Amino acid sequence: MPFILVTPLSAVPDSIRRYSPSHLVTLLSPEHMIETPHGIPSDRHLRLALNDVAGEWESDTPPAAHHIEKLVGFGHDWDAELPILVHCWAGISRSMAAAYILLCDRLGPGCEGEVAAALRNRAPHACPNALMVRLADDLLNRNGRMIEAIQSIGRGRFTAVGECVELPIALTEL
Repeated sequence: MPFILVTPLSAVPDSIRRYSPSHLVTLLSPEHMIETPHGIPSDRHLRLALNDVAGEWESDTPPAAHHIEKLVGFGHDWDAELPILVHCWAGISRSMAAAYILLCDRLGPGCEGEVAAALRNRAPHACPNALMVRLADDLLNRNGRMIEAIQSIGRGRFTAVGECVELPIALTEL
């Protein structure tokens, strides 16, 4: 079963060795951006330099529409034969938002609530970045459903660093 793997930065090398993902999404602040790790072809590594903020005014590099467009386009290039690894610094906010966005795009309109509930079930620590979700809701024409679904699951259990989480790309497996 193909899946999206969400991890903190600290778990990336081990996750690449263990899961052999075909694609990698890195969501880090510009000053912490990493090079493509060994085992991932550089053309299959999307590096999005953005800060983990909820408002455009809170940073010089907040999540923006062009970041979400790149993420969704990159997701379209993933054939789901092998996992896609998505990470940010802690594996809690930006990466969880990116995984949610990728799943909502792949599964289509109407899945938003089920995907959010599955995200909470598999990742009690998840606190998806609200700005990224809002931007994706606009891009994917979900009319607020993505935003409402993420708000409905709440902020999640507080932790400094998240755990590795596997998110299957089929609703029946979530």
